[in-house]
Amino acid sequence: VPAALPAVSAARPVPPHEHEDLLFFNGYGGFVRDGTEYRILAGAGRHLPAPWINVIANPSFGCIVSERGTGYTWWRNSRECKLTTWSNDPVLDPPGEACWIRDEESGAHWMPAVADPASNPLVTVTHGWGYTSFSGAAEGIVHEMTVSVAPDDPVKIVRLSLRNDSGRRRRLSVTWFAEWVLGVRREEAGPFLVTEWDGDAKALTVRNMYQDTFRDAV
Repeated sequence: VPAALPAVSAARPVPPHEHEDLLFFNGYGGFVRDGTEYRILAGAGRHLPAPWINVIANPSFGCIVSERGTGYTWWRNSRECKLTTWSNDPVLDPPGEACWIRDEESGAHWMPAVADPASNPLVTVTHGWGYTSFSGAAEGIVHEMTVSVAPDDPVKIVRLSLRNDSGRRRRLSVTWFAEWVLGVRREEAGPFLVTEWDGDAKALTVRNMYQDTFRDAV
């Protein structure tokens, strides 16, 4: 885990011709010159043969992130206490967590981590030591989303930077989706998950009432 996240950049996708600056480029991605990051050029007809994953963790908490922004988060034990759904599907790579940006005036919506020919055609994915970032642009909005984990605490940090290049005032909303598990399998844990809204903390909490080992976890 890095001591600090990389500085927020101009958050622009890397044009295809800029792969010439990447070492060992294989048609999908390559290393930056100093070897500290691996960049994947997603979209523009590039379909990776399988999910390319970054494991981000401290001694008691962590997550995995693929080039499509999918993955899951765990606490203490990556099998026994998955906080969100993990999928062993190398073809579809279904998300256990996801982020959406929505234009509240037009209804247009897109995922900042996923390339979409209609809205977000090119996403630059950067896997680094302790973080993964996604840079792209859609609907006149340039965006960069960075996923990381706190060095010592059980906290997953998702930082979303937006820049309005449309030349007009915009009204946007951001929604994060999490398919809760708090156990081993969603199918077993689902009926026993209890959610509550903490008004003072302005936070949604969830517990698994049928989890022996982590029953008191929130």
